[in-house]
Parts: sequence; C-alpha cells; structure tokens
Amino acid sequence: MQTEKISYKRHRFPPQIISHVVWLYARFNLSLREVEELMLERGVDVSYETIRRWTVKFGPRIAHVLRRRQPRPGDVWHLDEVVVKIAGRSYWLWRAVDQHGVVLEEILQSKRDKRAAKRLLIKLMKRWGFVPKRIITDKLRSYEAVAESPVPPTISA
Repeated sequence: MQTEKISYKRHRFPPQIISHVVWLYARFNLSLREVEELMLERGVDVSYETIRRWTVKFGPRIAHVLRRRQPRPGDVWHLDEVVVKIAGRSYWLWRAVDQHGVVLEEILQSKRDKRAAKRLLIKLMKRWGFVPKRIITDKLRSYEAVAESPVPPTISA
C-alpha cells in the first residue's frame, strides 16, 4: 500500500513549520493559542485560526505517518472495563493497555457482554497486527470469547 505525499502547495509558510505546528498541537495537550504563542517566541507569527486550518487539513495525514512510526506494543495486554455515565445513561468504557502503560485502544459500548469484548479484541488485533502472548483481565466471563479464537493467547486474572 502506497501513501500519498502531503502537498503543501499554495501555503505561505514552509512545510517544516506547518508540520511542526500540527505536531505540537497533536502531540501535546496545548490549545491553539498556546501553539501560537510558542511559535511567536520562535519568531514565527502565525494566527491560531491558521493553526486550526492546518490541523484540520494536515492533521489526519501527519497522525497517520506518526502512527506508522510507533514502536510495536508489548506482548502482555491488560484489559479492563468501567462504567461511565453520559447524559444520564450508563455506558461501558473498555480499555486495553500494554505492560509499559501505553493505551492501545479504548471503545465505548452500551453493553458489557461477550460481543462487546470480542469487538475490542478484534479491533486491537487488526490495529496492531499480532496476537499477544498473554492477556490479563479481571476474570470477566465475557473475555472467554478470546479463548474461542483460532490462536488464543494465554488469559490470566
């Protein structure tokens, strides 16, 4: 699969500045105005509205490139779920974290059943492209769906 190159044609600023600004906004928890201030300290006068436009236009492609450069996660995954209230309704937030504390995936489901657990695991394995050696859970019976998969990893509590 070949990815298309990001085109910065018809932009006043050089590609290095645009990509750096989008990276600052996406990588750190900064507001648009904070990124504007950081760039002003470096001698680049760019408005927060321009940064917002760059983020909308170039953000997804730059994020895709950064994701491809990510190191492979550890081979021990911790899965857990927690109930959250949104607008008065209860939902289940399912999370997967590797042994280094890196959040691999989060999904929000209305149910806490076998189908929801399977959806999380399928999404994880598609995204990262491998089955971990061990999955650690809180003994929820829904995780037994993993044991039925063709290449079941070791599940422990």
